[in-house]
Parts: sequence; structure tokens; C-alpha cells
Amino acid sequence: MQPSQSSKVAEFRRLHAARPLVLPNAWDAGSARLMEQAGAKAIATTSAGISWSHGLPDGQKLTRDEMLAVIGRIVRRVQVPVTADIEGGYGSGTPTDVADTVRAVLALGVAGINLEDSPGRDGQKLLDSQQQAERIAAAREAARTAGCELLINARTDVYLFGVGAPESRLAETLRRAAAYRAAGADCVFVPGVIDRDTIATLAKQIACPLNIMAMPGAPSTAELGALGVARVSVGPTLTQAAFATIRRASRELLVQGTYGKAEDLLAFSELGPLFS
Repeated sequence: MQPSQSSKVAEFRRLHAARPLVLPNAWDAGSARLMEQAGAKAIATTSAGISWSHGLPDGQKLTRDEMLAVIGRIVRRVQVPVTADIEGGYGSGTPTDVADTVRAVLALGVAGINLEDSPGRDGQKLLDSQQQAERIAAAREAARTAGCELLINARTDVYLFGVGAPESRLAETLRRAAAYRAAGADCVFVPGVIDRDTIATLAKQIACPLNIMAMPGAPSTAELGALGVARVSVGPTLTQAAFATIRRASRELLVQGTYGKAEDLLAFSELGPLFS
């Protein structure tokens, strides 16, 4: 029996005290089950991985309904809390569109969402911080009027997309974090940062839990926790690893005519019960 949405949110909030909560990012129900079996206490979705699994590039190329269908299957197949990457909220990305998406994911039973401030308008890399704050407020109000709790993770892509001069990025990130927190965000997500001193400063000066994206060159999850990071996700990294394995195995099959080693495979007898 699935836990209730409210109990999942309560558990998800509690897990943020782990310092850090480590969130693998799933792209379909099968990957989510494998992550749960591996010991994940909660699971995030990856919009990039889901898009790639549909044969599309990242960046809100899927419709809201297409993304919701995958998120729903993931939520139904695991017992742990799921936080959904809803990109920029779908539609035109207005506060109304964001509210509609939030109501839809709440109906699926998610415990949290990621809402990002990219892309901006008129060719800008980032949305104006006030516009993003309005979208966060709309998400919070949609949850409140639905009678649901929801953990909102506000993502800012200042570092990920290299916005502004390098020496200005810390101040701009902190400014946006404060605005998003005031609008109703529970956490702030700053992908693209791997420098230890910068991470420590962000963790100290952002007045809510900090989410960092683990990536090549970043500190280990234990080190991130020691720096004050509350949660660590990996974005599309596990999808990239899985896709790399598929390409290697396909090339081996097509070029060499061989099939890898049995010890490198999950047994058919193990996978059947896992997904039953």
C-alpha cells in the first residue's frame, strides 16, 4: 500500500536533516525501482533523462502531459518519496501554468518539485528574479488551496550557465536565493558549482537547505555534507552512465559480435521479481 502524499512530504522533510540527503535521479519507473532497491531513501526525477528516453533533447521539449505520465509511473512503482523536476512549469511558464502543473503533480502523490529560473525571456539565459518569485508563490498557493504539503526546491542556474562576470555570480545567486525563499521556496538548488569554498559560503549564507548537483570534479557526498549541503542530486549523470553502457554494449555486439560478460548483467531472475 502506498503511503499518503502528506506522509511522504513529512518523511521527505525529515530526510533533509541527514546532511546530506542523497537523491539519485530516475528517468523511468524501472530506474526508480533499481535506485530504491539500492537503498535510496528518496528519489528525484531528471527532466533531461526523461526527455532523452523519449528521443528528445532536454529543455522542456516534452509536453506537460508526457512528463506527468512518466512521473506518475515512477511514483506508483516506489514507496519512497519522489520529488519531480517540472523544469520551468510547462505551457508558457506563467504563474498560472506553474500552478496547473503543481496541482497535477500533487494528484500523482509527489513530495516535492524542482522549479528552475531558466530560460529567461527575450533571449535571456535566466528569468527575472521577481518573475521567478511569482512562479514560486503560485506553486505554494496551488499546494495550499489543494490542501497539500509540498517541498519546493527553487533552482537557479547562475553558475550552471555562467551568467554574468565570474566575480558577480555568488552575490547574484545569494540575491536570487533570498527572493525565492521569501516567495515560498523550502530549498534552493544551485547546480554547476564544484568549488568547495563557494559551496561552503552558499550553505552558510542561504537561509534554507542547499541542494548541490554532484558532477565530475565536485566533492564527494560526504564532503558536501560536511560543507553544510543539505541535499545532493546528480541530475542526468546516472542516465548518462546507463546510456554509455547501452552504446558500449551495442558497439561490442555489432563490431565484435560478442555480448559482454554474464557477471556484468543483472540476472533475468532478479529483474522479474523486482518489477512484479
